[in-house]
Amino acid sequence: MFTGIVQATARIAALEDRAGLRSFSLEFPPGFCADLAIGASVAVDGVCLTVTEIVSPTCARFDVMQQSLNITTLGHHALGARVNVERAAKEGAEIGGHPLSGHIDCLGRLIERRELENNRVWRISLPEAFRRYVFAKGYIALHGASLTVAEVDRQQGWFEVWLIPETRRATVFEALQVGDWLNIEIDRSTQVVVDTVYDAVQHSLGRLTPLLQALLAEKGLALDDFLPRPELPR
Repeated sequence: MFTGIVQATARIAALEDRAGLRSFSLEFPPGFCADLAIGASVAVDGVCLTVTEIVSPTCARFDVMQQSLNITTLGHHALGARVNVERAAKEGAEIGGHPLSGHIDCLGRLIERRELENNRVWRISLPEAFRRYVFAKGYIALHGASLTVAEVDRQQGWFEVWLIPETRRATVFEALQVGDWLNIEIDRSTQVVVDTVYDAVQHSLGRLTPLLQALLAEKGLALDDFLPRPELPR
């Protein structure tokens, strides 16, 4: 498990492609690898990876399967690129963000960036299958960083987050530009609540559900607008 608080950024020091996987050697800041052992978990841009070799006191190697390369941004990283990293949380650790599994749900694209005094606002696209799980003031993880959703438009398929200077300093976010892709992990507790509500609606309405959805769509509405909002974790 991870907390969603990015601890550092690391540099991709070496890449090696083999049948069905790619090996990454990451160069970490001094001290990050203290007590790091083979088999330990590290979130790399939000993707949970397993240490396969300790190369040096500041460098470790990870193997990434082809499937993970296909569905995350790790398949597009080049030598020298920087990534967000967080070591697995220890028992009793403070959860400064929200609990993360390191399993990426989907990719979102940075479609707009606005500069405000002391803040930067990102608007990010969201695949249709995951829009029902994103709520204003709820949690979402981008490249392994726990962030609060500021605004969301499910019909147009986007949500917004605000980045304070400290978040930009501590992550790779400062370098990202409009058009770049981001790894997204949906908050699991919210997903469970929403799916439970949808199952209850399907059970209650049965075959009438598609008809109701069509009638609402004619009015520019959606079934989501009338479902109870889940109590988000704090």
